[in-house]
Amino acid sequence: MADNNTVARPYAQAIFEIAEDAGLLDNWSESLATAGQLLGDRGLVEYLGTPVFSDAQRLEFLTGLFSKAGSTLLGGGDVKGTNFLKLLLENGRVAVLPEISEQFEAHKAKVENSVDAVVTSATPISKEREQQIAASLRDRLGRDVRITTEIDENLIGGAVIRAGDVVIDGSLRARLEGLANALTK
Repeated sequence: MADNNTVARPYAQAIFEIAEDAGLLDNWSESLATAGQLLGDRGLVEYLGTPVFSDAQRLEFLTGLFSKAGSTLLGGGDVKGTNFLKLLLENGRVAVLPEISEQFEAHKAKVENSVDAVVTSATPISKEREQQIAASLRDRLGRDVRITTEIDENLIGGAVIRAGDVVIDGSLRARLEGLANALTK
């Protein structure tokens, strides 16, 4: 069986091209993020997979759900959004909307020459330190950087930075593990 990311790739590429041509990257980004979050719930995906529902009923349910969640493009307010949902339903691919959203964001970041970075630390990071990290990453990657922070008390100290394919592990836990490995050799 194909991996969800593999299945999502052509759909993400196609909807990205449509959004870019229409100048609606931000709108599609928001709509897909909303849909991806909602369909990240396995219970909802299982409910939609119930064979008693027709594709038309699933479409009506999803457009109503997305509309209430604030998604105008996928909530029935846009012909292309509705057609996109119909295509996903016909091909049994609605469950990969979270992956489509992620891949859409990757395409968008590439076009905008930006990257989302997640800084995971043992304790909260000050805004000043966050700006310093963003500036360093901007210099290293040559792209605009949007930072989000997470707390993981298991790190003991330091931080782990993930920006696209780049992972910088400056955590105390990683250093201690490296020291332990060096001592056991």
